[in-house]
Amino acid sequence: MNNKVPLTVRGAEQLRAELQKLKSVERPRVVAAIAEARAHGDLKENAEYHAAREQQGFIEGRIQEVEAKLSNAQVIDVTKLNAGGKVVFGATVDLVDVSTDEEITYQIVGDDEADIKSGLISVSSPVARALIGKMEGDEAVVQAPGGTREYEILAVRYV
Repeated sequence: MNNKVPLTVRGAEQLRAELQKLKSVERPRVVAAIAEARAHGDLKENAEYHAAREQQGFIEGRIQEVEAKLSNAQVIDVTKLNAGGKVVFGATVDLVDVSTDEEITYQIVGDDEADIKSGLISVSSPVARALIGKMEGDEAVVQAPGGTREYEILAVRYV
C-alpha cells in the first residue's frame, strides 16, 4: 500500500510551520493553562482544567497528524518538473468553461493545501482528476455534483 502524501514545496513548508507553532507556542500555552487551573484546587469541578486538558488532546492529536503527513510526504517541486505541457500534480492550469466562456485558473495541490478561494484544488477533486494527463488545447469533462461541466485547457504552467 502506497501511503505517500503528495505535497508541493509550499504545502510542506506550511505544514512544518504549523508543526513548529504547535510545539513551541500552543503546547507550552496549554501546559501553563493546565498548571494554573490545577492550582485552583478541586479538579472534579474545575471547568478550566477540563477545557485545558481537552485542548491539550486536540493539540497533541494535530501534532501527531502533521508529523505523520510530513513523514509520508512526497514533496514535489513543480518548478523542476518537465512534464511537456501535460497537466500533472502541482501544475497551474488556465481553463475556460465551454458553456459560459468564464476563465478560471487552478493549481493542483495536495489535500491539505486545497483552498478553492485561492484557486488551489485538491488532487483528489473531480476537476483535478478530469484534468490530470490532459494537454494544452484538450477538453476536460468534469462530473461535478451540480452536473457535467466542460472545460478547455488554455495553458499549463509549472510555477
